[in-house]
Amino acid sequence: MLSFSITSPSSSTISFLPKPSLPFKSSFNGIQLRNPATCSIPPTKRTASVSVVMMAKREEELKEIRKMTTEQINEEVVDLKGELLMLRLQKSVRNEFKSSDFRRMRKRIARMLTVKREREIEEGINKRLSRKLDKKWKKSIVVRPPPSLKKLREEEAAAEAAEAEKAA
Repeated sequence: MLSFSITSPSSSTISFLPKPSLPFKSSFNGIQLRNPATCSIPPTKRTASVSVVMMAKREEELKEIRKMTTEQINEEVVDLKGELLMLRLQKSVRNEFKSSDFRRMRKRIARMLTVKREREIEEGINKRLSRKLDKKWKKSIVVRPPPSLKKLREEEAAAEAAEAEKAA
């Protein structure tokens, strides 16, 4: 019988022993800890209550999305994709940004498109026709700056106006 053991300076012993009666031949049976106090598993950061709160937020967001019309959903998707582009640009220029915004925006876009597809299914639009309509919709999108860029430009214009008033 093959036996292998490791002794550490803190006097805990770990041994690896094979099981004697297995239907298939394997020499590894797992790890046996003689002093289990030395091996501790850290507690997880997320608890059940946190996940329940996150689910509730998601449900609220889905209710908000379902209240929107299809045109509003399309507009919101275009705006969020523009915001996503702005985040990518900020990342490439190495400006400060929240990396969690990438995932949050992608998830929100996916939820909106899911609700849009659910509505198409209710109307009886099959997958092939849906893809065709999506292509037409994507071609008809007019490129416009995202809301965050508009807000930034307005703030810059207000700051310039304030400087001009101070100078005058």
